[in-house]
Amino acid sequence: MHEICTFDYATIRVVPRVEREEFINVGVILSCPAQKFLEARVEPNWDRLHAFAPELEREKIQIYLNIIPRICAGDEGTGMIGKLTQRERFYWLTAQRSTIIQNSPVHTGFTTDVEKTLEHLLEQLVR
Repeated sequence: MHEICTFDYATIRVVPRVEREEFINVGVILSCPAQKFLEARVEPNWDRLHAFAPELEREKIQIYLNIIPRICAGDEGTGMIGKLTQRERFYWLTAQRSTIIQNSPVHTGFTTDVEKTLEHLLEQLVR
């Protein structure tokens, strides 16, 4: 059994019209420094996004979303950002932006199993 540790998370949002501040959650980023864990899972519901904003360019959005888990993993193809520490990458990913891909504020919690917690958050906030 894992010991209890704190974690931070943020939802990943698609914000088609930034000026309206309307969004759909499409993923979750979770960081748990005690377990050296940083992961993002992205599961956009394209039918829902299309109904919400038919003008969205799916291919372009998918490219942007695909890079987030790669940054979490420290993928070499993500340049200087991928070379940062896990915690620095988490803060970079969750920094406030005014683009079509945004994140919620960072929230904190306690867990004994980060994988289950990430799955639970994805189920509750995205699916």
